Amino acid sequence: MTFVLGDFEIIKTITVKIKKLIFEETEKMHSMVKISRTQYINEALESYNKIQRRQLLEKRLKNESDLVKKESITILKEFENTLINLDIE
Repeated sequence: MTFVLGDFEIIKTITVKIKKLIFEETEKMHSMVKISRTQYINEALESYNKIQRRQLLEKRLKNESDLVKKESITILKEFENTLINLDIE
C-alpha cells in the first residue's frame, strides 16, 4: 500500500508466494518493458484492482437493475388491472 505525504511516498513492504511460472513470466516481462520488478508488480496490482472494482460495480448495478425491473413489472401489472377495472365499470 502506498501513501503520499507531501513530497514523500510511503511504501509498504509485503512478502508473497508466487507460482514459479508466474514469477518467471514476470521476470521476463518487466525486463522486456524495461521497468523494475517493483514497478511492474505495482502496475499489475493497480490494473487488477481496477478490474475488480469494475466487476463489483457491474454486479451491483445488475442487482439494482433487477430490483427496478421487478418493481416496474409490479407497477405495470397494477396499472393494467386499474385500466381493466375502469373498462368494466
